[in-house]
Amino acid sequence: RASIMKEIFGINHVGLRVSDLTEARAFYEQLGFVFIVGPVGPEPVAIMEHASGVNINLILNADSGITENILMDVPEKYPGYTHIALDVTDIKSVESEVKALGIEITEGPITLPDGGIMFFIRDQDRNVIEFHQRPSA
Repeated sequence: RASIMKEIFGINHVGLRVSDLTEARAFYEQLGFVFIVGPVGPEPVAIMEHASGVNINLILNADSGITENILMDVPEKYPGYTHIALDVTDIKSVESEVKALGIEITEGPITLPDGGIMFFIRDQDRNVIEFHQRPSA
């Protein structure tokens, strides 16, 4: 079993359930993601990719009437993936750009004991995105 684990070398994509392709596409294009294809497949899915190589699959079947993220916005702590964390080179620049776009910072910036800095935003469906600057060398 251990021999299989050494073959992992990265994350292929992150799947995000969203309610509307037009709204999701517009939001993620603001963050620099480019629309590749979609909807495709039985779910259906739309694929977007950032120049950095980060790929997201927008799963286009969320109920548009739901107004909270069950993993993050209710007292009960359900199992599941809670957010995507994107490494950035200049957190202050990203913070300025996010504010200029009118996107609310929902938590942070937070400076970690090791010097790393992070802050969080939400997309149009309340999915959580973290921007994370690693500590200086």
